[in-house]
Amino acid sequence: MPVRRDRRSDRGQVAVEFVGMVPLILLLVAAVWECVLIGYAFSLVGNAADEAARAGAVKDDGACVAAAGEHIGSAWGMAVDCGQAGDVYKATVTVRIPVLFPGLNFGELDGTAGAAMEREE
Repeated sequence: MPVRRDRRSDRGQVAVEFVGMVPLILLLVAAVWECVLIGYAFSLVGNAADEAARAGAVKDDGACVAAAGEHIGSAWGMAVDCGQAGDVYKATVTVRIPVLFPGLNFGELDGTAGAAMEREE
């Protein structure tokens, strides 16, 4: 005798729900990844500005730019502005904020730091 099935069974429902949720899950993962990249960019730019200001205070402008460049890769589109302001040496490092990966950008982020002048003039 054949087995009768109810026409309203839930067979296949999990697959349909999974297919419907995949885009939402991927969107959530992309949003979290973007937040991680922005946080990492803040960390990079702050550290690079600190290192650049310290190197500039001890040596010169060339050392300032070189110190900032040691900590940030070329994909981040870094720009450095170094100079003395009174007894403080200031460095401003600018990077492009990435969208999903460095190289595809939608804005810029600045990091500024200062260090007391230590070189003898």
